[in-house]
Amino acid sequence: MIHDIITNPYVIQIFKAVLVFGAVLQIVPGLVYFERRIAAWIQDRVGPNRVGPLGALQPVADVIKLAFKEDITPDGADRWIYRLAPLLVYAPAILAFTVIPVGLDTQAAHFDLGIVFLLTVGSFGVYGLAFGGWASNNKYSLIGGLRASAQMISYEVALGLAVISVVMTAQSIDLQVIVQQQYSAGGTLLGLHLFGFDGFLSWNVFRQPLAAIIFLIASFAETNRLPFDLPECEAELVGGYHTEYSSLKFATFFLGEYVAMLTMSALMVTLFLGGWHMPWLDVPAVMGDASIWTILISIGIFTGKLTFLLFFFIWVRWSFPRFRYDQLMHLGWKILIPLSLGNLGLTALGGILGWNWLIPLPF
Repeated sequence: MIHDIITNPYVIQIFKAVLVFGAVLQIVPGLVYFERRIAAWIQDRVGPNRVGPLGALQPVADVIKLAFKEDITPDGADRWIYRLAPLLVYAPAILAFTVIPVGLDTQAAHFDLGIVFLLTVGSFGVYGLAFGGWASNNKYSLIGGLRASAQMISYEVALGLAVISVVMTAQSIDLQVIVQQQYSAGGTLLGLHLFGFDGFLSWNVFRQPLAAIIFLIASFAETNRLPFDLPECEAELVGGYHTEYSSLKFATFFLGEYVAMLTMSALMVTLFLGGWHMPWLDVPAVMGDASIWTILISIGIFTGKLTFLLFFFIWVRWSFPRFRYDQLMHLGWKILIPLSLGNLGLTALGGILGWNWLIPLPF
């Protein structure tokens, strides 16, 4: 009886979902801590070093502080929408993460339409920012919400076109199939096959380099990270869309931003960096007869790539100044979208002729 319950596919899926939600909630406080440590390192400061060893318990202290702060709702606010907005930022980001394969057979939910689901659900986050800005009854919050809407809509076009280029290359919208497609032999370049590096050339970052760059830039804009944090620009808007939020509502906005950064980094790994593939390690592309150790190794490979991208997100935030709003719109509409459309056309032409437009690799 117990064995039948444990091996029931619905129970397994529920267990995976709970595991993903729990893991993400544990990762975010650690990510906040490491961001503060990396920021201190970049700016030649000390960073958190009081609460716990090396300040490691500082995120716990921050959560306790936020939980006991007074929860203020401004006069004139639309109370229901005001309270709903933080959840509309957090929930889409973590739901989108559930369809990303972080290793062999490790998706909390496997859809053949994985990318469609992810992009559809992820785009709902803009409603949380817009609703939060409008419902707060504050002009700075309203401007922040409008900026967030314009920014995310603008950069979502370029991001979507970059993803379509990968879909055309893989001939699938299933995320697991896209990872498996990056296992194929990539050919050789400059004699790299002598050292086993040719396996890297099958990754989409080499087969679709322009799409990878566009996707990465658009990811910063989609997650409101510097240099694209115009919706919450403190120099102009105090705090933007979350100016009037306090206590756990503000913490939910904060949590949503970090989960979105985690989700976009994981999607970058899946689409462009080969997922759990590593040329020197014999990790299969499909489940088959893989052991538990093979599954753990695949998760470890994915986690290593994810950690690198998260570090890159943090490094960029503390190294580059904020764009002006006209520069942000110019980059999105006049540079990234034309480039992504051109790349889409070259991808279609390459599919017809059987070559990649930058590196002569077979599709």
